[in-house]
Amino acid sequence: MSEIIEMEQRESAVATQQDQAPAGSPMAMAIAAMQSGMSPEQIGAMMDLQDRYNATQAKKLYDEAFAAFKAEAVRIIKGKDVSAGPLKGTSYAVLNDVVKAVTPALSKHGLSSSWKLTRDEPDWMEITCFLRHVGGHEESVSMGGPPDAGPGRNAIQARASTKTYLERYTLKAITGLSEQDDDTDGRAPIDTSIVDDWVSAAEGAATMDELDQTWKDGLKELGKTDSLQVYERFKSAVSAAKKRLEAKK
Repeated sequence: MSEIIEMEQRESAVATQQDQAPAGSPMAMAIAAMQSGMSPEQIGAMMDLQDRYNATQAKKLYDEAFAAFKAEAVRIIKGKDVSAGPLKGTSYAVLNDVVKAVTPALSKHGLSSSWKLTRDEPDWMEITCFLRHVGGHEESVSMGGPPDAGPGRNAIQARASTKTYLERYTLKAITGLSEQDDDTDGRAPIDTSIVDDWVSAAEGAATMDELDQTWKDGLKELGKTDSLQVYERFKSAVSAAKKRLEAKK
């Protein structure tokens, strides 16, 4: 008699769970599979297959949405003028310019962007930009750099400057926006050959301290070019110089 009662209790519990589980949910699918006589291993394999199918469908929806976003031909207005230095007379896009340009087109196609500080050390920060679709798929891009300890900046301001800088670059990178000649407001395109001097300075650095200072100064100056290609070239030169100096120790 007790066995019958226990069986009835189990059946009642399963029925209650089935009533509470939304149709099509993993719980409902698992209960239906269990009632059909499938083993836990078979149910697990079935759920894994469903997860992979859902991920594939979400990626497909993301790709379609991203293609539609790219068709919007988003252009960034460079709203910040450079008033001094070798780039005087040119302009570049600050973070707000990029956000204002891309957000309406992203939202229109079910996409959204966000950032996360994924590495936070005294001498290095890394920002990861996420691009998500309402269907569930997301992509990410990460970039890093040292605090921008420019003239008159305290420690907090130095970190905030680098954070903003990296947010701008990662957002442009993950959305695949053009890095050069976006809209110079009638001005001539920026001469990105300025990076040659900074690459040479990195290659000629004799100490790690000298290399660190070159990186900080160069990053601040080259950021005004608003060019991801310039950033990557300078970063590669600094990384190679760092390996060279470390090998000498």
